[in-house]
This record gives sequence, C-alpha cells and structure tokens, in this order.
Amino acid sequence: MSAHQQPVSAFWWLHQWSYLLFVLRELSSVFVAWFVVYLLMLVSAVSAGQGPYEDFLAWSGQGWVLVLNVVALAFVLLHAVTWFALAPRAIVVPRVPPWVVLVAHYLAWAVLSAGVVWVVLR
Repeated sequence: MSAHQQPVSAFWWLHQWSYLLFVLRELSSVFVAWFVVYLLMLVSAVSAGQGPYEDFLAWSGQGWVLVLNVVALAFVLLHAVTWFALAPRAIVVPRVPPWVVLVAHYLAWAVLSAGVVWVVLR
C-alpha cells in the first residue's frame, strides 16, 4: 500500500530563493539564444548592404525590441554571474584556491569587455 502524496504546485519553485534562481538561470538560456540570433541578424544585415542595415536599425529601434534586449541583457548577466559563481567548483586546479579561479573569470570578463568597448568606440 502506498502513502498518499500531495499534488505538487506548478509554482513550487517560487517558494524558495535557490529554486527561483535555478529556474531563472535555466530560463536565461533562451535569452542567450536570442542574443545569438540578434547578432546573426545584424551580421546578415551588414553584409547585405546599406539598405538592409538601415532597415535592421529601424526595426531594432522599435520599443518592443529595445525592451526585449534590455530584459535579455539582464538575463545574460544573471547567466554569466551564476556561471562564474559555479566555476570554482567546476574547474578544480590543484594547489589553487577557489577564489583565484573566480577572480580570474571576472578579470577575463573585464578585460574582454574593455577590449570590446575600445573596438566599438575608437
């Protein structure tokens, strides 16, 4: 004879912060994919010439696209920060403290971001 089990709510993950963070991190992969598609659309428009590029810029300037990209940026930042938090447990280097692995990831992120800013603004 089996014991009666209470049905589990579809929103079980809202009841504990760690579960909510886990679900949001998993959801963030959709927005990472959106940024990849958006970048490919940009590259395609640039390679197609001035007219398609201007059309892409006009489309990108629409309110809903801007809001989608801001939300996507927030989720991509969440994705990156949570991944970096896991890196010291995922990358075990003998005789190197876990905090060094974490700091190295953030330093690499900062250096690459500075490089991108330099390329874009020069």
